[in-house]
Formats: sequence, structure tokens, C-alpha cells
Amino acid sequence: MRVWLAALLLSASTPSLATPRVVSLSPSLSEMVVELGAADLLVGRLDAGEPLPELASVPSVGRYGQLDMERLLSLQPDLLLLWPGSVGIAQREQLRSLKIPTYIGEPGSLDQLADQVEALAAALERPARGHALADQLRQRLAGLRAKYQSDKPVRVFYQVWDQPLYTIGGGQIISDALAVCGAKNVFDDLKLPAPQVSIESVLQRNPEVIIASTQAQLDAWKAWPQIDAVKHGRLLLLADKGLERPSGQMLEATARLCEQLASEQ
Repeated sequence: MRVWLAALLLSASTPSLATPRVVSLSPSLSEMVVELGAADLLVGRLDAGEPLPELASVPSVGRYGQLDMERLLSLQPDLLLLWPGSVGIAQREQLRSLKIPTYIGEPGSLDQLADQVEALAAALERPARGHALADQLRQRLAGLRAKYQSDKPVRVFYQVWDQPLYTIGGGQIISDALAVCGAKNVFDDLKLPAPQVSIESVLQRNPEVIIASTQAQLDAWKAWPQIDAVKHGRLLLLADKGLERPSGQMLEATARLCEQLASEQ
């Protein structure tokens, strides 16, 4: 089984801290901290566009792949929150050598996302809030599955980028969101989170719906009218960027995706 979540890594001698100083190296985990009512614990965060209002005054420690290690150390964190893809390999090794307790979250499914909420809440000493939020997410997820499950899932190509052409693999959480909506990622057999593919491979897999984040990306597919999605005008502009950030709000983003896909069938 793929290891998707490494809970808090603490030595047996590390004492429990009543008010830990937390640095989040993952925008989605930063959002989850806010959802858990623990934003007061954050002393640093990784930038990724416009932050939530609750995070606006939290100092930056860099951006994706550009961690300011000196700034991070100056904040004297007791706990790091990490999504592995947000920090380069060399800096991840450097962080590991510092032996700062680290919570690593990388959910591959919406079920795992709910589990992560509980695990992170425990690490932040907010277990009651974590249980409550996780229960809400699981109930919402069960409702979406019951409403949109299908014996014949619609085949979807989810475009991440166009030059070069990138999509999502089967282990990526958005692929699971598609499944919840009664759809099937046509590249779910690929294991990389964001594999590069060719136009020829998309033609071969012949999706019934194409999803992209810009109208220009969708319009480009009209050059291949033999694709079912193009033939039937099922070129879907992604309405919600929240789908690409796995925090608690991703369930509502998934619900909106389900509504979009249902309207195309």
C-alpha cells in the first residue's frame, strides 16, 4: 500500500508542548490549520498565491521549491507541516537533518483527506475539532457518492497544462474526486501524480469530457473533432480552483465538479 501519510515524527524524549510554534510548508495544510481553528499556532507559512485572511499576517518562508531555510530557522519552529512536493529533495534532506518534528501529509483520496484532518488535529492538539470536521467530510463524501455513482462512468481527460501536455495520474486525489462524481480518469493507470502525455495518447483513449482551466486550452482541442468530447461539445471549463488544494474545502469543490459533469451528460 502506498504510504500517503506520515504522522507526527517525534523522538520518545520530546515533551508535549502546550503552544507549539508551527511552520507550514504546504498551502493546503495551512488552510487545514485554519479550518481546525488553530491558525494562532502558525508562525510561518509557504506562499502560494493569495492566502486566506486568517493567514495574511503569518510570515512567509518562501514559495514552492524555494524555501528560505535561514528565515525558517529564525522562527524556531517546534513542528513542521510538509507536503513533499512543495520542497525540493535537497532541502527535504536538509530539513530531515535538523530533526525538527515533522508532520507529512499527502492524501491520495478523499477518504484519506478526512483521515488526515483527524491526524493533523491530533498533532496540533485539537482532537475534538478534528473528529467533528472529519465526520462532516465523511458524511458529505458519502452523500456525493450516493448521488453521483454510475454503472457506466463517463470517461474524462483532466488537463493540467498544455505545453507540454500534462494530466493527472490514478494516485492523484483529483482522480478520486472524478470517481466520486461518477467519472473515470482516462489516465488512471498512470502512477505519477502529474504525468506528461501526448495528444496521440489522448486521441487513443477518446475521452467523453475534457476538463481544463482556461478556455484557450479547451478551444485548442477543437482541432481534433474525432474525439467524443469535441464531437459532442463536452469541453468543460474548471469552475473551482479549490479542487486543486486538498484541504477540507475540497469536498465542496468536488460537489461543484459533480454538478458540472452531471450537466454534461
